Amino acid sequence: MIDPKLLRQSAADVAANLARRGYEFNAEAYLSLEEKRKALQVDTERLQAERNSSAKKVGKAKAQGEDIQPLLLVVKDLGDRLAALEFALSEVQSQLKDIELDLPNLLDASVPDGQDESDNTEVRQWGIPTELPFNARDHIELGKNLDMIDFEAASKISGSRFTIISGPLARLQRALIQLMLDIHTDEHGYQEKYVPYLVHANALIGTGNLPKFEEDLFRTSGEKPYYLIPTAEVPVTNLVRDEILETSELPKYFVAHTPCFRSEAGSYGQDTRGMIRQHQFEKVELVHFVSAGESMASLEVLTSHAEVILKKLELPYRVMALCAGDVGFGSAKTYDIEVWLPGQQRYREISSCSNYNDFQSRRMKARCRNSSSGKPEFIHTLNGSGVAAGRALIAVMENYQNEDGSIRIPTVLQPYMGEMECIST
Repeated sequence: MIDPKLLRQSAADVAANLARRGYEFNAEAYLSLEEKRKALQVDTERLQAERNSSAKKVGKAKAQGEDIQPLLLVVKDLGDRLAALEFALSEVQSQLKDIELDLPNLLDASVPDGQDESDNTEVRQWGIPTELPFNARDHIELGKNLDMIDFEAASKISGSRFTIISGPLARLQRALIQLMLDIHTDEHGYQEKYVPYLVHANALIGTGNLPKFEEDLFRTSGEKPYYLIPTAEVPVTNLVRDEILETSELPKYFVAHTPCFRSEAGSYGQDTRGMIRQHQFEKVELVHFVSAGESMASLEVLTSHAEVILKKLELPYRVMALCAGDVGFGSAKTYDIEVWLPGQQRYREISSCSNYNDFQSRRMKARCRNSSSGKPEFIHTLNGSGVAAGRALIAVMENYQNEDGSIRIPTVLQPYMGEMECIST
């Protein structure tokens, strides 16, 4: 959420920033509504004071044995008018809140201009795209030939965009997840969290998934529905909701492995084959909580931690700075890490690392106490995949494939695979 004070004082600047995303913020309409709120607030407070004063007069007159009926009529009239004003104020406040929750985050000045992913900027590249001395197969063909990926059985059970992985390939995905957790906890100093996969709506409002992206979520039925998490970012980030941390406690680095559930609304026709875009997938998520002013440096650290995984797996990749039109709703700046897939002869996203500044913490009321002033201030939050396990599995399969369809095991994963060196039929 953007600072409401900034919206009131610099609405035109906010509108110009959001226009870089292609988002139209009607500053005049917002300010007009804000003026209406202020007027209603003043009238409400004035009537509250009048009612309180009249109520005291009733008590005083009653104590002196005077006729209080005329005073009671005045109190009732004030109460009725106050109730109407409070209702009108509540309506305007609700409209303002809806506007504020719908606004995306302000972009950092370093975010490049552009409309879509074609305008993203390459920051760096690691490794040389794998060139195989034979026609590279994609993960779909490799998995089917090994009889270890079954889309048809998954479809029979759950429908499209689900996958069943079997045998050594299933173990390989588990090995990838364990490798990531070990590196992030042992080498990078993250504290591992095991978190719920079901959350209340407030948790998703806090991270910016609700109300704007409800169609992307799976939810249970009932009076108080739960939502299946689209990423571990949601429960992990909400660990600091309504908390005031000491500055000395920051930064905090958390890591969690969870399944992720997404309806993929609006993505029909995109990556419908294979495991690139699924309703259910596995991910290791990294979350940072830092002091204001430290988040841009922390974004570089977060991204480097995700890169380490690909380096250890010896998978070629590149880091892209997303342009203004491609940065996600809540992010101020995002780097995408894209891994090379020989089967597709292209780079594909495997991690997205974002700095949210105080966008999420304002929604969650997550703060830290300034060590100098002693006053609470909003912390900054960051998150990124460290990395997506399913896409890492795809990358290993395609980059480590042999001409006969077998798959070599990266050296770093062999201890997790019982020293197995190759997966074959």
